[in-house]
Amino acid sequence: IFMVTFTECLFQTVNKRKLDNMLAEKVEQMMEWSSRRSVIRMNGDKFRRFVKAPPRNYSVIVMFTALQPQRQCSVCRQANEEYQVLANSWRYSSAFSNKLFFTVVDYDEGADVFQQLNMNSAPTFMHFPAKGKPKRADTFDLQRIGFASEQLAKWIADRTDVQIRVFRPPNYSGTIALALLVSLVGGLLYLRRNNLEFIYNKTGWAMAALCVVFAMTSGQMWNHIRGPPYAHKNPQNGQVSYIHGSSQAQFVAESHIILLLNILSHKTSTLHNGSVTLFC
Repeated sequence: IFMVTFTECLFQTVNKRKLDNMLAEKVEQMMEWSSRRSVIRMNGDKFRRFVKAPPRNYSVIVMFTALQPQRQCSVCRQANEEYQVLANSWRYSSAFSNKLFFTVVDYDEGADVFQQLNMNSAPTFMHFPAKGKPKRADTFDLQRIGFASEQLAKWIADRTDVQIRVFRPPNYSGTIALALLVSLVGGLLYLRRNNLEFIYNKTGWAMAALCVVFAMTSGQMWNHIRGPPYAHKNPQNGQVSYIHGSSQAQFVAESHIILLLNILSHKTSTLHNGSVTLFC
């Protein structure tokens, strides 16, 4: 009995040491890749070894996408830009550690992974926890929430308790556009300083008000806040969806369609009222 117990303890010790060494090698390799680029590219073999297979004491965020030009997935490119911003914010933050890594699996480099996970759409974000298997909440609800970096960071905080403060590169396009607009309006007012009757033009103000109403009722503000994709393209069959299947979300293309329908409806109503007045 003593020999059996001793053998079992020795076997467990050797096995534990082997697992510890394997884990240390995996963490070291992940840290090395992360030092080169914030988002680690993975094929099927790397995914199964470093994300799926134990031992693992770190969480992994995986973006499943289709970035190759022949896939023509504009949504994937937009989501990838936001994902890069988030990964860079984590990589260069003072809180960076080996407890969380950002990776990407492209369909053309890991089609077997898509098949293994029964995944037929891209982009998709998943969290693989340090222990256990991913749950339903570990798949990011991109269709309802959008793929803005801030929304992804909030989801990651809920799943891993890792707080990431998003740092975006400076973008002065909005400031420049505003300055140009102010300059244009100021120049126009200066040139027309002797005749400013157009400011009191009711038709002009009515048209401006209608533009604002059409933009708001079509969901443009929702798009600005949530940052949804323009449309959704299935990487398996190439089918493009412009209308969201849920009543809790929408695509940018859907808001453009609604905007056009609102304009046509208003135009039809105006023509109808004009014809009735003329008839009377």
